[in-house]
Amino acid sequence: MTPGDAGPAAAAVVAGGWGDRGSFFEFVARAQGCRPFVAEDRGTIVGTGVATINGPVGWVGTIFVSPEHRGHGLGMALTQAVAQALEAAGCRSLVLVATQQGRPMYERIGFAVQTAYRTVESPGLEDEAATDPRVRSYGTSADLEAMADLDRRATGEDRRHLLEAFATPDSARCLVRDDGSLGGFVVRAPWGGGATIAPDPDDAMAILDWRRRVAGPDRRVRAGVLAENVDGLRRLLELGWSEVWSAPRLIRGDPLAWQPTALWGQFNHALG
Repeated sequence: MTPGDAGPAAAAVVAGGWGDRGSFFEFVARAQGCRPFVAEDRGTIVGTGVATINGPVGWVGTIFVSPEHRGHGLGMALTQAVAQALEAAGCRSLVLVATQQGRPMYERIGFAVQTAYRTVESPGLEDEAATDPRVRSYGTSADLEAMADLDRRATGEDRRHLLEAFATPDSARCLVRDDGSLGGFVVRAPWGGGATIAPDPDDAMAILDWRRRVAGPDRRVRAGVLAENVDGLRRLLELGWSEVWSAPRLIRGDPLAWQPTALWGQFNHALG
């Protein structure tokens, strides 16, 4: 995929019923840590795939084929191209989030279910001023270093390139504990996804409460936890969140050293 392909690729995905990926494709077509691909039929884009290199971990994402071209091996070819790009870049673990239709294909090439994402949604809240005072704007290079370190321990990945690309005083918030250490953070991507990391559930609740209050009562907010985070999901449901979607997360290669209970939101399921 070239930058010039981003618009036509987004149009193909919209026509196929997957929604708007325009700003996402514009980002990955230029991002140094991403290797996006397209499939063409007589000059028309009919498929996409995105490889994201997060240090030793690579994400396989946005494997899309136009409806009229499905069933002929194109999805497999795109997946193999993405996987080969990740392995060539040194990724020892490949992860992805599978649709029901795509899961059998991924399992045929060695992916196995690792866990599952549980996506929850909530209406926003009134009174933005009532947010936890420990949640403050991102703003310094020290914040970036602390975020990258906390993120690496939580995910098992090196997502510094993504944090650096997306974190601004407007898009990111840090939760700073009384001792000055970073307890967690949220970084919003241009298309709306929000990577949210907090090892302590109380800190996570404070960050998600901030998101709800900033959204206001007329909007809805989404978060995503992993199946291991049973207590976190229970607490969210008790606070008025509703589960709206679930999907398996698959892995191929080395197991991860990570903390799945520290993850509360994602950039999207192609970047992590």
